[in-house]
Amino acid sequence: RMMKCYETNHHPQYSYLEDIRDLVKRNNLPEELYHLDILDGSPPCSTFSMSGLREDAWGKEKKFKEGQKTQVLDTLFFDFIALAKRLKPKVVIAENVKGLLLGNAIDYVRRIYKDFEEAGYYCQHFLLDASKMGVPQKRERVFFICIRHDLGVHFLKVSDLFNVEPYIDMEFNESEIYYGEYADYKGKPIGVKMRKLFEQRVAGDIALAEAYKKQTGKRGFFNQQYLYENKVSYTLTTHADSIIPFKQPIYLSRSEVCNISTFPQDYHFLNQSPHYICGMSVPPVMMAHVASRIWKYWLSKL
Repeated sequence: RMMKCYETNHHPQYSYLEDIRDLVKRNNLPEELYHLDILDGSPPCSTFSMSGLREDAWGKEKKFKEGQKTQVLDTLFFDFIALAKRLKPKVVIAENVKGLLLGNAIDYVRRIYKDFEEAGYYCQHFLLDASKMGVPQKRERVFFICIRHDLGVHFLKVSDLFNVEPYIDMEFNESEIYYGEYADYKGKPIGVKMRKLFEQRVAGDIALAEAYKKQTGKRGFFNQQYLYENKVSYTLTTHADSIIPFKQPIYLSRSEVCNISTFPQDYHFLNQSPHYICGMSVPPVMMAHVASRIWKYWLSKL
């Protein structure tokens, strides 16, 4: 389903709907794939998310919602590196959730660096906030940005007391975009149970949780957060009920979801939920900023 949506909107010359481990083993990949400027990927990252199972899910097989093969999600990053080693693009970008940098997951980061080094790449990682990059949502993601050894050697610079890395400036500080700048309040009404909680809201409440606590004395509804006109949106998730405009008991509209994620208004979601696709995606404007810096500091000088 996701592949069909991607093909409809982007019309790629080549597309492969298969296990990445099978793709790496293919002996009939087209010559064009061995001359890429950038190979970009976002290996599935739910096992590292702070809102997920984290350590309890590491090493366990899982089947994607899209209906592909059962795979161990926390090894897919290394399968992606294996693909980079096979194709040898000039630059590799790998995006993941902030949780990859926290707690026991740091051991994965060390292995990521090790595997990229063995694949022939200098590797650096940057924690970026989309709200500082022209995207109207607070979405923190870690980007591993790697350049091939034979190319990166031209940009080496001392980065700290212990490391020499290809220099690239990944600092961003664009003005924040508030919800009120694109709000249209055309979303569908929320359900009856949520509506009852919504009607008990008080200015300053963060989520439905405050009203639920008053009503029942229990904890809950923390993930149903209010969006104020003078605030930047929280991270858009795949669930429509995760963000509710404080002024009206409705979900975000299709147009608002596209704006929050910097998707084109005429994007063809086919039969998929805009919340699901946008919530799963790196905002295009965020990715454009990353690619522009790679061009400015590296590729334009080769």
